[in-house]
Amino acid sequence: MDARDIRSAYLQFYAARGHHLIDRADLVPRDDPTTLFNGSGMQQLLPYLLGTEHPAGTRLTDSQPCVRVQDIEEVGDNRHTTFFEMLGNWSLGDYFKSEQIPWFWEFLTEVVHLDPSRIYVSCFSGDETNHIPKDTESADIWADLFARAGIDNARVDLGTEEHGGHVGNGGARIAFYGGKNWWCRAGAAEAMPVGEPGGPDSEVFYLYPDISHDPAYGEQCHQNCDCGRYIELGNSVFMQYVRTDDGFGPLPRRNVDYGGGLERIAAAAIDSPDVFRSSLLWPIVEQVQTLTGKSYDTHTRSMRVVVDHLRGAVFLAVDGVRPSNKEQGYVMRRLVRRAIRFAFDLGVQENFLQKIVPTIAHLYSDAYPEVTERLDDVVAALVKEEKAFRQTLRRGLRELIRMSDQVVSGDELFVLYDTYGFPVELSVEEAHANSISVSEQWRTEFDARMRAQRERSRAANKMHL
Repeated sequence: MDARDIRSAYLQFYAARGHHLIDRADLVPRDDPTTLFNGSGMQQLLPYLLGTEHPAGTRLTDSQPCVRVQDIEEVGDNRHTTFFEMLGNWSLGDYFKSEQIPWFWEFLTEVVHLDPSRIYVSCFSGDETNHIPKDTESADIWADLFARAGIDNARVDLGTEEHGGHVGNGGARIAFYGGKNWWCRAGAAEAMPVGEPGGPDSEVFYLYPDISHDPAYGEQCHQNCDCGRYIELGNSVFMQYVRTDDGFGPLPRRNVDYGGGLERIAAAAIDSPDVFRSSLLWPIVEQVQTLTGKSYDTHTRSMRVVVDHLRGAVFLAVDGVRPSNKEQGYVMRRLVRRAIRFAFDLGVQENFLQKIVPTIAHLYSDAYPEVTERLDDVVAALVKEEKAFRQTLRRGLRELIRMSDQVVSGDELFVLYDTYGFPVELSVEEAHANSISVSEQWRTEFDARMRAQRERSRAANKMHL
């Protein structure tokens, strides 16, 4: 199955189980100025998870395009992307663990036909301080599913070792973690305000046994190790507790919130740990190879950055975002200019976005027809940004290299930003890539120059009033 088949099969699978298919949300959240982008399928559903009745009922499903720019520095490895699709299903006070876990197992093993012996899971180990019990209910369901498939179902409690990675799972199929497997909006149980819901979650991982464990991530490997042997496919959140004045109590209406990465499941379906070889990304890679004459195998990181960032920029443009120096527009500008910068490393000396964007649009024409409907506007917006940046790219890089005999301060980074249009984060990346030292106070120094510029601008505007 390719990624488009998996998306369609997932939505049909849950529709057959009484779920209503809801429309995707725009990448820019509505009525939420605190969040730049929709980074998960549940963001548009938060009011309903907190108790409001949804007009479509208690069972919902969708596939939601997402942007998470906190992963931008990690793009270049085999699994992180700033843009991705999240498959989702929700129960609003309806079914719970005994339905959700077997359904997802069935979808992975009987629909996508993943090897069940390579599926591993994690569950919540409990919180003694807040008197929240261990989630043995989820673990028991998983253990039964593994046993029925003739697979070992050993458990191990890794507790607080989740971040250090010094204790491996010993091959255990079910690993218990602490805060890593607790969901709440506040981030931690002790930070939750009274009345706030939360609950344990259960993550599903796919093992790539041919990948050797990298001891840089800990002495032994385990489900949440970052070495790449275990790749997370999805996470089921079970909202079943509410913060009370004296601790935690049962939530009157329990919810299920599942989200899973389409590209990662699609990569697992072709037995590849590299999401860029999945069918929604590889055609773009192939076109970049054709345009540059370079090989993905020898220029892997640069091609991954170009492909990922342009895909994200296309969807941002479809949803009305345009490059600018503020908020969503600044992120979009950074994505486009970072893609152009890495394409420069691939030998692309002239404008090329108009050749790539239609390929991206075609890949999504069936699921998101608005991408092709708005194609001309998208191409125009991105090409305009490309032309503006390419004019100063070489001069900006030369200026940065000229600073190689000094520690680059926030003041110099401001000049690169103000004169050459380099997003400051891109300048810092380039400096590090070229072994150029950057001041530890660069952010403070840069922000001070930005504030001074704004104050001068405001003063000038007043003089002209």
